[in-house]
Amino acid sequence: MKILIAPDSFKECLDAFAVTKALALGLRRSGIPKTAIIGRPLADGGEGLLAVLHHALKGEICSARVCGPMGKPVTANYGLLDNGNTAVIEMAQAAGLHLVSARRRNPGVATTQGVGELMLHALDLGVRRILIGLGGSATNDGGAGMAAALGVRFKDDAGKILPPGGMALTALDTVDTSGLDPRLQSVEVVAACDVTSLLCGTDGASYVYAPQKGASSAEVKKLDLALFHYAEVLRKQTGVDVSLLAGGGAAGGLAAGLAVFADATIRSGVEIVMEAYGDMDAQIAAADVVISGEGSVDGQSARGKVVAGLAAKTKAHGKPLILVAGRISGNLEALYAAGVTAVVAIAPEPMTRSVAIKKAKEHLEQMGETLGRLVCGLKC
Repeated sequence: MKILIAPDSFKECLDAFAVTKALALGLRRSGIPKTAIIGRPLADGGEGLLAVLHHALKGEICSARVCGPMGKPVTANYGLLDNGNTAVIEMAQAAGLHLVSARRRNPGVATTQGVGELMLHALDLGVRRILIGLGGSATNDGGAGMAAALGVRFKDDAGKILPPGGMALTALDTVDTSGLDPRLQSVEVVAACDVTSLLCGTDGASYVYAPQKGASSAEVKKLDLALFHYAEVLRKQTGVDVSLLAGGGAAGGLAAGLAVFADATIRSGVEIVMEAYGDMDAQIAAADVVISGEGSVDGQSARGKVVAGLAAKTKAHGKPLILVAGRISGNLEALYAAGVTAVVAIAPEPMTRSVAIKKAKEHLEQMGETLGRLVCGLKC
């Protein structure tokens, strides 16, 4: 008997390590020995990527004071891996939604400037590769703030520098890249992306994600038009068309900005994490059951997130994948088609969100024990 636990975090509740530990404890209560349980906490491009990669590859955690999403300084962590040759940056450390109180959230003015400042820190250290995790953002500025920190100037038709935020891009007339940090030309930049959304349109950054960042329906439309205009100006003045770039809408369009100004390659965050572990295929092949999970599961969980990447591997190896969730909503057919065997909610009864978050660890332990008894009854 062997069980592989490979969950994402339960956002605003438990990180992937805590989820793994709780499920493992429950499995052990069911009688499954500790030696039969393997833990591989996962992450996509969002929060938790730095911790998981550091866990898998070791290295050094550094910190810097940078501009936060609403303009006030914040302390952001970043990692140095591969003997200092690779920097790992979580954009959420500098421009995350969790850094802004609910009443102050405003994607129209939020900026990714701090992300660019973290990149400058990495460049100053002489890294050869910068990996940037995209997700959990408070922003919708297309990466303009990041680019400005690296020397790009965004001007209106009067030649004035635009203020921070996505809404200001409506007035964009000129993109001056003459001051862009030349060191970017000798550094590989990879954007670890947790979604496949485009920059603009009804499936793009503004319509899908801006509402949860504080935008009204009217503001969503204006933000989408601003990003559309931004993309058109970039196409005309840089020759790069990001309007159809898969994943370009990640982190409020930061992925698109990185592609234009840092020649970034967009890759699946969960694939990067699984490569870092080095043994995921072998562990899945040897497992009788794989258990994963995330805080909220819906149809979008099958689009570029941890579950999708893991399901592709379990399906290829013919292994059952059980997904535990704090919340389940919408149609799950896409998940089942992707390779998920079953989706189960950890809450034993109806409860408020605040109570569910408070008791998440307890419920995960209970679910781990239930699944252990089920698996052992079928396999033992």
